[in-house]
Amino acid sequence: MDEYGYEDPRASFLYQLQQWFGYGVGVVFLVFTLWMIIDAIRKGEWQWVFFMMVMPGLAAVWYFFYIFRGPTLRGFELPGASDRRRIKELQAQIHHLDKAHHHSQLGDVYFQQGKYQTAEICYRAAMERDGNDPDTRAHFGQCLLRQKRAAEARPLLEGVLRENPKHDYNHTAMAYAETLAALGETDNALKSLEYVVANNSYPRAKVQLAELYLARNQPDLARAQLKDVIADDPHAPIYQRRRDRVWVSRAKSLLRKLPK
Repeated sequence: MDEYGYEDPRASFLYQLQQWFGYGVGVVFLVFTLWMIIDAIRKGEWQWVFFMMVMPGLAAVWYFFYIFRGPTLRGFELPGASDRRRIKELQAQIHHLDKAHHHSQLGDVYFQQGKYQTAEICYRAAMERDGNDPDTRAHFGQCLLRQKRAAEARPLLEGVLRENPKHDYNHTAMAYAETLAALGETDNALKSLEYVVANNSYPRAKVQLAELYLARNQPDLARAQLKDVIADDPHAPIYQRRRDRVWVSRAKSLLRKLPK
């Protein structure tokens, strides 16, 4: 107010600006908190859900740095920043050295991003320079499988498994089982998955094995695999729970549909 009792328009504008700024910050913190709560629910981190509901904002920031980003956090990064750096590093190495393993590693980055066609180009380039590397062949086979080209993936995966049946801690055997299932060879796929499950505790393999048991009308065998997945999940490391949450969710869904 001025000396005559009139409101200063500049003060009014500043007041409104402060209000709008406050609203904007509040909305950002609300959206961020909801994002972290949804992530915590998906991971089964119920204590964090409680904290974020009691202390919104502060607890959400704490969760982001402690759980969401994980113990390997090297400072704040936008999602995908580390991948972009790695891609640039590998592209530079390919430009100067043009080694097979650099092409293969670049394919792995694109594969993890779900860019299968780009990954395929990299794997083909790697195989042109070294067609014997088992990692490249196995990952190329999995890349083809993800593109629903199981017939092309099969000889690559079979060749690697003939040389080393336990290649890549049986991830190759698991991909081979998926390939057989995609080709309609369910009996061989079942045997391959039973081998993987007997030697590893991968939720992905157990859920897929359970689905094959259900297709063969063996609900008791399926139930045992699904219960193992759900029972093991709370005790797994955070990075593993994040990676396998799709399979844990599918296991819970399948188990609910089974007769008691």
